[in-house]
Amino acid sequence: MLETGSTAPRMVLEDTTGQTVRISDYQGKHPVLLYFMRSASCPVCNRHVHDLVNSGDGLEAANVRVLLAVPDDREQAAAWKAKRQIPFPVLTARRGTPHEMIGLSRKIFGSMQQSGSLLIDTHGVIRHAHGATIPTNAYDRKGITAAIASLRAPA
Repeated sequence: MLETGSTAPRMVLEDTTGQTVRISDYQGKHPVLLYFMRSASCPVCNRHVHDLVNSGDGLEAANVRVLLAVPDDREQAAAWKAKRQIPFPVLTARRGTPHEMIGLSRKIFGSMQQSGSLLIDTHGVIRHAHGATIPTNAYDRKGITAAIASLRAPA
């Protein structure tokens, strides 16, 4: 898992319409909060996404862009996004999973996809990095809130 204070890796993903999304495209413009879901069908992860949706105005006021990363294929991700009316971009990887790009692997004999979050500032520095094997521990709301508040301070 990436660490707070490190430089964000070059991540090239694709959204549910097949468009390329480069995390570096946000550099100099917006901080980015990436939430890595265990899967689109994970009920705990869906509660976390619901909280992010409800926090949307506050995140927008802080100029933070939210991106959701799922290990599912693009078609599954698109169907989930439409069904749940998710306002944020939902991203998948072209090969492997977005999770593998940041070190969130499968644990417990390869059966449990780790989930977590990254907050990357406008300079490409990771201000918050959190990962967990158990979905209930994957969404660190207090840590994310503190990291967003720290965006006004130098990295």
